[in-house]
Amino acid sequence: MAEDGKDDSVATDDDSDLTAADGSLNNTMVEEGSTLLRRMEICVAEAEKRSGKNAVSMQETFTVYLIETRPMDAVAEGRNPAPDSLWRRYSEFELLRNYLIVTYPYIVVPPLPEKRAEFVWHKLSADNMDPDFVERRRVGLENFLLRVASHPVLSNDKILYHFLTEEHGWKEVVYETGFQAKADSRLRALSATFRVRNPDKRFMEMKHYSDELQSHTSQLLRARARVADRLYGVYKVHGNYGRVFSEWSAIEKEMGDGLQSAGHHMDAYAASIDDILEEEEHYADQLKEYLSYAEALRAVCRKHELAQFELEMASQDLISKKQQREELATGIVRTFSFKGMTNKLFGQEAPEQREAKLKLLEELITEGEETVKEKTVECEEHVERAWVDMQRFKEQKDKDLREALINYTVMQISMCKKGIQVWSNAKECFLKM
Repeated sequence: MAEDGKDDSVATDDDSDLTAADGSLNNTMVEEGSTLLRRMEICVAEAEKRSGKNAVSMQETFTVYLIETRPMDAVAEGRNPAPDSLWRRYSEFELLRNYLIVTYPYIVVPPLPEKRAEFVWHKLSADNMDPDFVERRRVGLENFLLRVASHPVLSNDKILYHFLTEEHGWKEVVYETGFQAKADSRLRALSATFRVRNPDKRFMEMKHYSDELQSHTSQLLRARARVADRLYGVYKVHGNYGRVFSEWSAIEKEMGDGLQSAGHHMDAYAASIDDILEEEEHYADQLKEYLSYAEALRAVCRKHELAQFELEMASQDLISKKQQREELATGIVRTFSFKGMTNKLFGQEAPEQREAKLKLLEELITEGEETVKEKTVECEEHVERAWVDMQRFKEQKDKDLREALINYTVMQISMCKKGIQVWSNAKECFLKM
């Protein structure tokens, strides 16, 4: 379901403001008209369970995933070179995504597959070492890489390229960017409670939409888990038909063959539910991806609120300092203050003191004006870039969910047809008795 990047554009020297959060090209690889997915074939080929000691020297079992890459020009030329490969843990995928979130705050960064199974029906294992779960996670990690590698901005980040091609040392390169300090600072700010006075209506609506998308998706997943539980029971109970028909056939001479054959059909029907529900899990994983996407969308809106709030606070602080300058210059206090009461009781400050304070205020006002300009540019750029990426995300979401729901419906129709065929076969068995 990841985009193939056919309609993607990529940042160039002329629009470098779209390549990094600070407007620089330090972390980007620029190649006009191309995304990484057009230049490189990427897949997560397999998963492997390993054991080793963690950071506190405790023995642990974990899963690693084999990433294989191959240059597309070699494939296009008909050559089939052996792919470059390296192993990554899930935690390394998390580090990559956290870096992208901090570096590109205006982008709806694709989510990772769930770390532990959620919205499971009762017969499905919630163990993150379960082979079926590990396989679905492998598919999800590949989908994450394909989405990032086809994104017009994220695909040209050098850290992503290091992640895909350098087995050792890439973590050091990530931490050298200083993203962790930015992440900690931003997290504290986002965790704080604040209210924006003049929010952008579009972002308010998008934030509300992300809440609704998450709510509806989670309700759909819960409903699907309940249906899976009941469907599993209905299919398995058909095994009773198989048992009864087989036992009955033992005491019948003319009817025996027909009953036994019908029993075999019922046994096969009962056993088929395991494969059916395993296939369903892949469609459930596609919905879970957009459950996580809703959170990523909300995060972009929240970052806009923070940028707007910081701008409003800087503007308010500048207004306050200009008012202080006016009061100090004219000696007229417009608002009630302790300083004003002090001046009335003990007299005005000496001219030298007033001049020193005025000079200091002028410096602070100059700094404040620069801060307001910077915050204004930062806020405007975030709005412009984020809105572009939100529209890209919306088109992707509409296409992906439409495709997933249609495929899920087709699967259900096929399942029902197979059920009808089983009973048709049983009918034929009974007619031959």
